[in-house]
Amino acid sequence: MVSSEFAMILVMTLAGVVFTLPTLIIPSLFAPKRRNPIKLQTFEAGQPPTGESRIHLIMQYYSYLIMFVIFDVTVMFLFAWGLAFTNIGIQSLVSLLPFLAVLLCPMAYALHLAGRRENW
Repeated sequence: MVSSEFAMILVMTLAGVVFTLPTLIIPSLFAPKRRNPIKLQTFEAGQPPTGESRIHLIMQYYSYLIMFVIFDVTVMFLFAWGLAFTNIGIQSLVSLLPFLAVLLCPMAYALHLAGRRENW
């Protein structure tokens, strides 16, 4: 017999498929089939496209982007850990420290990149 936990996972998966597939299929049935060259043009905030579409990406803020992503993930997990700290106790700190150690390496690399002058 199937356990109740597995049955709930199966029901939720089937519900996800049942509600997702119609949203993918129905628009393709009612969408216009003819291609319009005007609609295939690149859209640039209501203006006709001008200039070269491929430009050199400035890496000036790349290190700050890395720091933001790392900091965002860290704060998300620390916030959840802080809310549950009274219930789970000090033992959870043991599992949190390796997580912080893993995130410290890319943060140190991002700080190193931020200090380099070649990015500017």
